[in-house]
Parts: sequence; C-alpha cells; structure tokens
Amino acid sequence: MIPQEVYRKIQTLHFKTRRMASDLFAGQYVSAFKGRGMEFAEVREYYPGDDIRTIDWNVSARYGHPFVKVFHEERELTVILMLDVSGSHSFGTRGKLKRDLLAEVAGMLSFLAIKTNDKVGAMLFSSRVEKYIPPKKGAPHVWRLIKEIFTYEPQERKTDLNEALTFLNKAVKRHAIVFLISDCIDDGFEKPLRLAARKHELTVIRLTDPAETELPDAGLVNINDPETGENIIINTSKRTIRQKLAEHIFSERRKLKDILNRAGVDLVDIYTNRDVVEPLMKLFEVKGRRQ
Repeated sequence: MIPQEVYRKIQTLHFKTRRMASDLFAGQYVSAFKGRGMEFAEVREYYPGDDIRTIDWNVSARYGHPFVKVFHEERELTVILMLDVSGSHSFGTRGKLKRDLLAEVAGMLSFLAIKTNDKVGAMLFSSRVEKYIPPKKGAPHVWRLIKEIFTYEPQERKTDLNEALTFLNKAVKRHAIVFLISDCIDDGFEKPLRLAARKHELTVIRLTDPAETELPDAGLVNINDPETGENIIINTSKRTIRQKLAEHIFSERRKLKDILNRAGVDLVDIYTNRDVVEPLMKLFEVKGRRQ
C-alpha cells in the first residue's frame, strides 16, 4: 500500500510531466529521434513542387498523367531509461532530492515516447541491475514506471555503471534510444559504454546538486557518503580545502566528458535547483540539426 503522501507526490509528477511533454517540446523530440526508415503508403496524383524522384512511372503511364509514391516514416522506436537508484541519489540541498529529479526527467521522457507511439522501458540499477521493466506503450505503463521510481527500495547503495551498461548490451538486442540518468559518480565503464554507443543512440543525463560542485564556507562540516556510510569532518572555512575539492570535482567532471566525447555520447547536465526543460530542449535541438 502506497502512503497517501507518496501517492499525491506521484500523481502531481504524473500530471506535470505529461503536460510538459505534450505542450513544450514533443516536436523537438520527434525531430531529434527519427524512425529507422521509410515505408510505402500510397500513390497519389502529382502536385507542383513534389519531388520528381518519387514519380511512379508505371502508374503514370497507365493513366496518362503523373502520379507519385508517398512514403511514411517508420516511427515506432524503443526508448530505454537507465535509472540510477543508488544511495547518492537520496542527496539534495535545494528542496529537491536527486531521486526526485530523476523521476521528473524519466517521467517527461516517458510521456514524450508514448506521445509519438514509441515503446518505453526502464532499468533500475545500483551496484547491480535490480529491476528491468520491458518496453511497452501507453499511459498506464508510464504511470507504473513513475510509481516504481518513487516507491522502489534499492537493495544496494553503491553504483556500478559497468554492470548496468553490460546488462543493457546483453538484454536489449535491437537498436534503441537509451538515456542513462545518473550522477555518474563511478569509473571503469569505458568498454561497455563504447559498445552501447555503437549499438544504440545513447545519451547520458548527469544529475547534480550545487553543493556537490561548490563547497560553502560553513566551518566544520560532517559529510556522510550515502553509498558507503563513511563519515568525514571537513573544515570548510579553510580556503585551500575548498579550492582542492573544487579542483578535484572539476577534474572528475572533465574526465567523464572526455570519456563520453571519445565514445560519441551526448552529455546533458541537470541540477536540482534548475529547470529540467531547457537542457533537454537544447539536447533535442542539437540532435535534430544532426538529422
């Protein structure tokens, strides 16, 4: 039984993400992710401006005036959401946890998929793949995905992107649109990442809280690692400590970006204190221009 407070939260997100997907940028999504080919639909009379390469010469000869072939895009695609449910996503300092942000992004992408008749599935992972929901169509299926994200209690707290990507490469045989949604605090996953990028249209959506990139001057701070349970005390009043931490964080983020660039994978940064729509719209616009 879902607690009433959690149920209301799920319902609110359900309506919010569905509205945003419908009103804001469904067109950009369609432009960004094209179908796998074109299929013949019908023959109709030629109109000025039609591409002469589509003229059906056999039908035109039979009726004595030009006819053209009409094709429709084979639109149905498969979308896979790789959702990081590890312990670090229970963190948030700006009124929203990374887990909430993950649910919002996943919900919006799910509704964009079903609005265009694409199938959508999800993989919930930590240090292992904990749950795999096969791709399906329809709003009830999206409701189930959102509910799972909010209510699922992970069995492990650490992150293993190598394990998740390896599972993807084995479980999803056909080409898919894949969104890896995670804070990406991990390493050692380059090989399955490259394989996934060759096989699928892979995008990494990195979730970040501002406190993770800029340590405030707040004196002695007790910091807990939600994935290991380890506690350390840091004197944030020391400028050198804050500077070293900032340099380390910048280095790790630069390292991830380089890894993704080499694999040909797009990276989108989304923050707990910012709107999620603008970075996704920019992503779709860039992918649309490539098409």
